[in-house]
Amino acid sequence: MRDVLYDLAERVANGETVGVGTVVATFSSAPRPAGAAMLVTQDGEAVGSVSGGCVEGAVYDLAQETGGPVLQRYGVSDDDAFAVGLTCGGIIDIYVEKISSETFPQLSEVVETVRAEEPVAVATVIEHPDGIGRRMVIWPDRRDGSLGSARIDDAVTDDARGMLASGRTGVLQYGPDGQRRGEGMSVFVNSFEPPPRMLVFGAIDFAAAMARLGAFLGYRVTVCDARPVFATRSRFPEADEVVVAWPHRYLEGEASKLDERTVIAVLTHDPKFDVPLLEVALRLKVGYIGAMGSRRTHEDRLERLREAGLTESELTALSSPIGLDLGARTPEETAVAIAAEIISLRWKGTGRRLTEIEDPIHR
Repeated sequence: MRDVLYDLAERVANGETVGVGTVVATFSSAPRPAGAAMLVTQDGEAVGSVSGGCVEGAVYDLAQETGGPVLQRYGVSDDDAFAVGLTCGGIIDIYVEKISSETFPQLSEVVETVRAEEPVAVATVIEHPDGIGRRMVIWPDRRDGSLGSARIDDAVTDDARGMLASGRTGVLQYGPDGQRRGEGMSVFVNSFEPPPRMLVFGAIDFAAAMARLGAFLGYRVTVCDARPVFATRSRFPEADEVVVAWPHRYLEGEASKLDERTVIAVLTHDPKFDVPLLEVALRLKVGYIGAMGSRRTHEDRLERLREAGLTESELTALSSPIGLDLGARTPEETAVAIAAEIISLRWKGTGRRLTEIEDPIHR
């Protein structure tokens, strides 16, 4: 939707009603991700893409024909899918609706928020026994619109803000009145927020596991190491990018692009790499900085950082030894322990077993 958002807003502001097809879910080898959208204008122009060419024709016809919103599935086992050319084995769910100033009065404010590079999510009911199309716009500190009841609105607001924090777009499932354990209502949450970044330094087995888990959690993952023989795409296929550079120099170059959602995991446990790197990292405003190593390595690292001029206040931002105490042994288990610490700090969790506490599960 981000690709066509400004065009849509301009047309709606000029009084036009625009047909919009949005990919809300994908399975297997579907060519476009959830959130991809195509506009069908009143003068018959198609703008954007929902499948890279496979089902655009069918969505175009549906957007012109339909009066109200409709959810349509195209899959390799469907006659319609074969007819429109979706033979790649993928399945896509596409939500088609008509958007105007009456059906989406908050559109201009959404555009203003996106232009300001601030987070906002649009939640739309795409499946419900009583009908679909209700919409709510959700910011980190407020919301506008309703999905049908206070219970639904509260549940979706809570979950959508969690998705927004990680830049994720997708479908949430509830009972008809917003019951968390139920089915019958599907809500598509379109997050207008770039994914947070995870910078993993040190091209080792633990980094490969961390890259896999980081991608799973919705981060845009970068693996960086100064050794080209280890920092290769084949060793880190789940990473969004693999960079060969001295870690501290790379981080200095990226500093202006990072924010308080950024996660930095220093897995080198080699002073010539991690001390210069942490000198830079600990002076940035990011969400998490963790460094791998034994307690002896940690104490030695702290002393070196003090000698380099880091203050005690700056050193408190360092999570070292990295991760929660889960008894992890393997790279995969260690990655889970690190991710658990990141999640706990983000949402102010205790890290304790839920059976041992009486606080609300979702804060």
